[in-house]
Amino acid sequence: MANLREAQKRMTRRLLLESGLELFKAKGYAATTVDDIATAAGTTRVTFYAYFPSRGELMKALIDEQLNEELQRVRSPEHGSTARDLVATVAEGTPEAITAWLRRTTDAWPAIRPIIRLGRDAAVIEPDLADLVERWMEEAVGDIEDGLTLAGRFEPHQRHFRGVLAMAQLDYVAQNWDRVDWKLTDGQMLEELSAGWVSLLT
Repeated sequence: MANLREAQKRMTRRLLLESGLELFKAKGYAATTVDDIATAAGTTRVTFYAYFPSRGELMKALIDEQLNEELQRVRSPEHGSTARDLVATVAEGTPEAITAWLRRTTDAWPAIRPIIRLGRDAAVIEPDLADLVERWMEEAVGDIEDGLTLAGRFEPHQRHFRGVLAMAQLDYVAQNWDRVDWKLTDGQMLEELSAGWVSLLT
């Protein structure tokens, strides 16, 4: 019986997260209320608050959990979270490995892009979310720095900033790919992005 209750709790929490994400995408973070989310999940405001103290906490969970899951990031004492495959890819440093990692990441854009966009929109209303989004980006930069350190490439003072530049490229392209006509196919975009990363990291 206890296992059934735990499964129901996990399902309810998952429904609240999914409903919140869909409503944030459809109506925007500011226009979505706790009651909207609870109703869409087939539950009540009281149940919502049993899982999340606020709408902002639900947004934090989407960033901390769903985003990390999509990008295969795991808990790390050094950075908060880490993507081991990114560290290994940067350490290997071949154009083929970098292109393959970027291809896997761009394939995940439809799932991750809305969460990052919504996190930034929500940060205007919930200032502590701004720190969370920026911390998540800094964790990814830390992975690149770790990969460069493992490979012994570049001077120590260069590694972090090269990670900043690489992530800035990736983030800008990810956030704007469907908003801007850059006159490129998806394959051409990946080639150019890969060339930028190879230039920065190898």
